[in-house]
Amino acid sequence: MSCHAPDGGGTTTAVREAGTPLIALTGNPNVGKSTLFNALTGAHQRVGNWPGKTVSVARGEWRTLGGARLRLADLPGSYSLLPDSPDEELVRDVLTAPAGERPDAVVFALDAANPARNLYLLSQILDTGIPVVAALTMTDVAARRGAALDPGALARELGLPVVPVEGRTGTGLDLLADTVADALPGPPPHRAASYAAASSPASYPPGARAPGAWSAGSPVDAELDALVREAAHAPHPYPPCWLAVSLLCGEEPAAAVPAGLVDRARLAAARLAATAEYADAEVLVAEARYAWAHAVIERAAPRPAQARPTLTDRVDRLLLSRSFGIPFFLAVMWGVFQATTTLAKPLQDGLGAFVSGPVSGGAERLLEAVHAPGRLTGLLVEGLISGVGQLLTFVPLMIIMFALLALLEDSGYFARAAFVADRLMRTLRLPGRAFLPLVVGFGCNVPAFASTRILSRRSHRLLVGMLIPYMSCTARLAVYVMIAGIFFGSNSGTVVFLLYVASVLLVVSMGLLLRPLLFKDMEEEPLVLELPPYRLPTLRVTGAQVLQKLGAFLRTAGGIIVATAAAVWLLMAVPAGAGAGGFGKPEVEQSVFGTVTRAVAPVMAPAGFGDWHATAALGTGLIAKEGVISTLAQTYSAEEDGGPELGDRLHATFAESSGGHPEAAALAFLVFVLAYTPCMATVAAQRAEIGTRLTLIGLGLQLAAAWLLATGVFQIARVLW
Repeated sequence: MSCHAPDGGGTTTAVREAGTPLIALTGNPNVGKSTLFNALTGAHQRVGNWPGKTVSVARGEWRTLGGARLRLADLPGSYSLLPDSPDEELVRDVLTAPAGERPDAVVFALDAANPARNLYLLSQILDTGIPVVAALTMTDVAARRGAALDPGALARELGLPVVPVEGRTGTGLDLLADTVADALPGPPPHRAASYAAASSPASYPPGARAPGAWSAGSPVDAELDALVREAAHAPHPYPPCWLAVSLLCGEEPAAAVPAGLVDRARLAAARLAATAEYADAEVLVAEARYAWAHAVIERAAPRPAQARPTLTDRVDRLLLSRSFGIPFFLAVMWGVFQATTTLAKPLQDGLGAFVSGPVSGGAERLLEAVHAPGRLTGLLVEGLISGVGQLLTFVPLMIIMFALLALLEDSGYFARAAFVADRLMRTLRLPGRAFLPLVVGFGCNVPAFASTRILSRRSHRLLVGMLIPYMSCTARLAVYVMIAGIFFGSNSGTVVFLLYVASVLLVVSMGLLLRPLLFKDMEEEPLVLELPPYRLPTLRVTGAQVLQKLGAFLRTAGGIIVATAAAVWLLMAVPAGAGAGGFGKPEVEQSVFGTVTRAVAPVMAPAGFGDWHATAALGTGLIAKEGVISTLAQTYSAEEDGGPELGDRLHATFAESSGGHPEAAALAFLVFVLAYTPCMATVAAQRAEIGTRLTLIGLGLQLAAAWLLATGVFQIARVLW
């Protein structure tokens, strides 16, 4: 490990607000950082790319008890400022940006249960000269292991404030806010620990260290001290202490670094290399950081002779075993989908009846009372209310699904899924942590592409980027539940679960196809994964996650549905020929919308759903899968007033198009929805991550795979049913 020289990457200027301090929340992965961020910012947060980077960062407003207003940025989890992935590059660039563009302070999430590993990164951050406040997380886990840290002793050893916090319960958050606010106006509290000689050369003679500073040992210390002093007075925009260590370790300097300083760093490294005892400055510095970390822990929390096995250790022996791990994971996911469909159905039915009855009827009577034009009534009632109302019936389902997944995530189990999936990923020459972006794809494919940045190798990121569209997102889930509920009744939960299993199998199959064709030289990488301890989920954290995800889903889906419903209604109102009547008067099948979808319908006949209603829904589903539901509701609603419910009409349509095998056709329809292009937002995100060429190849494969699989499923199922 080594320090890393800046390359002029992203800055913080675009996210800074005048007079509002910017605080960076950093730390290793799985140390409770995201939970802490959610607790500190509540609902005042958003997610977007960092300026100048295609890396998503959550940012929010953090208000202290004293009324201070701070901007908090949750930087990606990182193990070192030597980047192995785009996420780690962002962390390095933000913390080593030119003066005036760096964060005003850093909150470092320090895992009390695994402090030594965390302190390596902290030693690098201290070299940047940014004020640091350590937020001590996982203190309860450390106590159960018999290795509790003393915050006061740790603060003395580190030379910076240490505040025990518990994001799940809110313990210590007010004290953390006050501590950060106090650290902002004065000198950095850790200045001694980051080579104070850089800003005050007379204070520390060569070789001297302030209390708490990590030391590489003489003569490395002497070379570093001399180089730090020169870096502090040389004309460059970077943190002098961090730059000095980077140059001494042989990292490539940025163009703004003076050539004279680079030459002196190379001479210093050569002098160290000439000494047999100190042959490699880079290795010596890395070893010194670890030695310092272990010394700090020994003084702050002497460990017992033999650590006691925790509940997490005992449970993991079972859940991570080869024989039990995968069956247990499949059973858990089956339970999630079964519970979701069972609990949500009565709520969906009640909400659907409310929308189609009192809401639609009341809106129609109100429009008639104000003598609204018939075209406006058609747009609002048959278009927007019918389409959006059908989507809203899935709100209970989304709440239940998001809550169950949040419980699994907050408990620490989801991280185990990547470990369990390691052997499966090895068949594709992918590391086990490649499963994590794919798991994110179960929620939404768009952020899943951003999650590929945790993978260090570009070939791994490209291959996973081509596989993500086959992961079933929550928008597809709404379609699954509606169709499965209509055609499979009490077995709908099992059908939905099997679709998710098919999604994983499809990912593996496409990976086995693509790897030898496009990624022949892809190398394997060992699994490096931090497993958080099992925790009892809290209502506060789970509720916040559910509201955040539900709000994001409704904002995105709502806008898409309104636009799609309006466009579909407009196309259904436009006659396809002179004899079809005027605008707003043609029968649906004689409209432009009906004519185009009827022309496409025969293509889907081998799959059992060659009907224009189905092809119309799949067409709008290319824009967003939520459009499948609203378009089905809208086309049947516009076709006739009153009559059978949507489910009965859809069942009759599939029975006719399949030659009397509606269940087989419905299953084929679901498989097609699973395999074909997720949505245009996914396509845009995919193109940004893997490029236009691979995205177009992926689109072609998705459509071909969807048609072939749907046709195969129907032809086989109609024989067996």
